[in-house]
Amino acid sequence: MTPFSIAGIQMHVDALHSNVDAMIHRIDVLMARFPWTQMAVFSELAPYGPLTKYAQPLHNEAIERFCAAAVKHGIWVVPGSMFEIADTGKIYNTSSVINPQGEVVAVYRKMFPFRPYEQGVEAGTDFCVFDIPDVGRFGLSICYDIWFPETTRQLTSQGVEVLLHPVLTGTADRDAELSIARATAAQFQCFVVDVNGLGAGGVGQSCIIDPSATVLHQSGRHEDMFPLELDLDQVRRQREVGLKGLGQVLKSFRDREADFPVYDRTSGADAYLHTLGPLEIPVQGSQAGLNARAPGDGANGFAELHPIHYAERKAGG
Repeated sequence: MTPFSIAGIQMHVDALHSNVDAMIHRIDVLMARFPWTQMAVFSELAPYGPLTKYAQPLHNEAIERFCAAAVKHGIWVVPGSMFEIADTGKIYNTSSVINPQGEVVAVYRKMFPFRPYEQGVEAGTDFCVFDIPDVGRFGLSICYDIWFPETTRQLTSQGVEVLLHPVLTGTADRDAELSIARATAAQFQCFVVDVNGLGAGGVGQSCIIDPSATVLHQSGRHEDMFPLELDLDQVRRQREVGLKGLGQVLKSFRDREADFPVYDRTSGADAYLHTLGPLEIPVQGSQAGLNARAPGDGANGFAELHPIHYAERKAGG
């Protein structure tokens, strides 16, 4: 058994005032109640809320305070994320990983800002993988990243066993996101620690899911701190023998015979995607997509992209 205890902290996030004091207080309460906890994880944009006007430099007073809290309690701290203003003036959605010695050991910039809604935020390009000695390998993604399985594919192909996933979801698609979190755990045979906020920080419903897609904890829509002991040997066992002794998906992907031309931007395999129109916020009364040609009909359709199959279909094949 390789146990490691992680606590998600689902808390109210204020959009107009700093939440750092409240976060530090909750770490103190967490460790008073559950002193066996080894890592605390907060939601996306928890320290300063969802407005880019409160963007901070990468090294800032809040990070220093979280480092001090990590040392005080001897724990790992992932303080959600915050908008970072880089030396270039560009803004990123950035998460930091702090070890029990108070050192920032990893930094991750969100790869998929929630466009077109998350305006003025740049996309990161580097993956985040870090090791906890004598425990295992961890990775970070932020909110919308998980909708793109390529991100988790890259992390788990590098050996990540626990996916830490700070979230700010206050919208009607939270149920879909929870389904994606479960599917991610099963597809990539990893733990998923999904922490949402409240108020300006989201609608809650944080969860921890094991590699068999079993929900180990599901928060409601109220404040919650939920420490759980995870056994990373469960990941290693399942990756060897499969989910319930069945699907060995990581090894099947490794041993695949097919390559995927869609990932080569020059291949033309993604031609259909270029017919979908611009990435923009819908307007009132929008008819976008309602009268578009189906992929199998006419210009920019199935005939252009797959002429052999189109001919077979027309012939009744």
